[in-house]
Amino acid sequence: MIIQSRSSLVLLPALTFLATFAGCDKPPAATETTNATMPARAPASATLEPAPAASPKPLPSPGDWMSRLDPDMKAVIDELTALNGKPAETLSGAEARKQPTPADAVKSLLKKQGKSFAPEEVGKVEERSIPTAAGKLPIRVYTPKGAGPFPVIVYYHGGGWVIATNDTYDASARALTNGVHAVLVAVEYRKSPEHKFPAAHDDAFAAYDWVVKNTASIHGDPKRIAVAGESAGGNLAANVVIAARNKGLPLPVHELLVYPVASSDLDTPSELENAVAKPLNRAMMAWFTKNYFRTPADGSDPRISLIDADLKAMPATTIINAQIDPLRSDGESLAMKLRAAGVPVEQKTFSGVTHEFFGMGAVVAKAKEAEDLGIARLKSAFGG
Repeated sequence: MIIQSRSSLVLLPALTFLATFAGCDKPPAATETTNATMPARAPASATLEPAPAASPKPLPSPGDWMSRLDPDMKAVIDELTALNGKPAETLSGAEARKQPTPADAVKSLLKKQGKSFAPEEVGKVEERSIPTAAGKLPIRVYTPKGAGPFPVIVYYHGGGWVIATNDTYDASARALTNGVHAVLVAVEYRKSPEHKFPAAHDDAFAAYDWVVKNTASIHGDPKRIAVAGESAGGNLAANVVIAARNKGLPLPVHELLVYPVASSDLDTPSELENAVAKPLNRAMMAWFTKNYFRTPADGSDPRISLIDADLKAMPATTIINAQIDPLRSDGESLAMKLRAAGVPVEQKTFSGVTHEFFGMGAVVAKAKEAEDLGIARLKSAFGG
């Protein structure tokens, strides 16, 4: 398996790195990235001794990831495990799309708990298609109850540019529609390996461009448009903003990025720490990039490696991360890069939860907290 790091391409067997981290300490608690403050200046008369070199903090053992789960999240992971899905990295893209998803695990858990697993009700859901240079592009328009014009959220689901659909992320879309009281346009971009990079990125921008020019047709307010996305969709959402800035289109008033892909580095602290976690692990990340990239060099493209992109003049941004997630370091690093570019950012990492927790508010308390954070930030950006 070829795994791309920030500096080189390294040929690694699947999980030989695990022994390196055996017996390491438990992870730190969840963190929220904040702007650093300058230390107080020492008195002029003080003798300054060289500070001792800080010892690198050991990474938690990848095999201990289950012990880090909070009870709500563990119940979902246990249910996902019981659904007996095959590892995506052993399958073709078409086969992987047929495997049980975290959304399936939530539905199964709700049923076992004797709770309703019917979708959260919104005003209206409409399947449409829009014209693009590559052909017709499916979108799903969620409209809240009441009279418009409404704010608009252009939303991109996750799945590593390979798997998942708007159905998989339906709970997130409905929560944002109702919480923000906004029209949400969920984009069903093309998937790989059938459609390699930059097909999904091209579709993402085409959808935003269409929304900007056709806001009235979906009962939206053209002056109140935001973008949002999860995982690979978070990467797409950020790229849409960069492309809009570069092409002179109106910028969204906010971007909500939930555990976004922001680099192709598989050697980050969170990649190594969560190398065998569920529902996303290091081997899956290598599989996603192998399927989407035309060549390994695509990993260095700033559309993939957002931390190397020009991030100036971006709108205020909210980044939400999960502690037990290979992509945690991506989100935290992106927040730092955005701040360095002068962009207002709120970034929060939620402890005890995994990739895909956002949208699980019906069964995971911290997911509801994360949804509420995203909703509050979007409402504030829309002036509500």
